[in-house]
Amino acid sequence: MTSAPSQPSALTFPTPFPIKVMGLRADGFAQAVVDVVLRHAPDFDPGAVEMRSSREGKYLSLTVTVNATSREQLDALYRELTAHPMVVMVL
Repeated sequence: MTSAPSQPSALTFPTPFPIKVMGLRADGFAQAVVDVVLRHAPDFDPGAVEMRSSREGKYLSLTVTVNATSREQLDALYRELTAHPMVVMVL
């Protein structure tokens, strides 16, 4: 079975690209997410992370906006974030 040809991206790079990362509110969660993001987007500003707690405070949502330079960069970032044990969901 052959793989389908890669679809061209609808995005024009470079572009600011927001990513929402959700996890249980736990010590080190935000830092773990920032560490992953910095591996894939070294120019990311950790001070620009937007944080929001769930209504009951059990979960924490982080919005990180990276300067995306390619589809491959975004795919690798999503793969590493979704594989992280502290991350529940990535949008």
